[in-house]
Amino acid sequence: MISYEELLKVFWEGHDPTVRSWSTQYRAAVFYHNDKQRKAAEEARNRIEAAQKIKVQTEILPFSRFYVAEAYHQKYGLRANREFMREFRSMYPSDEALMNSTAAARVNGYLSGFGSSAALRAEIDTFGLAPEAQARLLVLIKNHGR
Repeated sequence: MISYEELLKVFWEGHDPTVRSWSTQYRAAVFYHNDKQRKAAEEARNRIEAAQKIKVQTEILPFSRFYVAEAYHQKYGLRANREFMREFRSMYPSDEALMNSTAAARVNGYLSGFGSSAALRAEIDTFGLAPEAQARLLVLIKNHGR
């Protein structure tokens, strides 16, 4: 669990807020549940605009409904790595099972550049990976200087 403010930090650092969305389906947006979250999102946007002297195009909108992305949009970092994808497909043969897997989500995060080697070592035994896959993942993350 992370705070809304931490989530905002990761969000704003993870995309280019100057790009105007070309469709509602693929738009970058921050959603809020209450006034406190709305204010936090607006303050974060305002800090970015002031610091970078840019106009932020990312929308800040009230939450209304959550839509699960299609399976092929899920676990992008994991899907880009055939070896690990094969490993997870053996554990989670259906798209729904893979989408709902915490282990797949965690490995996807590491493969996508989030998380340190130390954090990975602390939790790698909970992923259900074969020892060879664990070793490959540890080397891969270590080689990326994390």
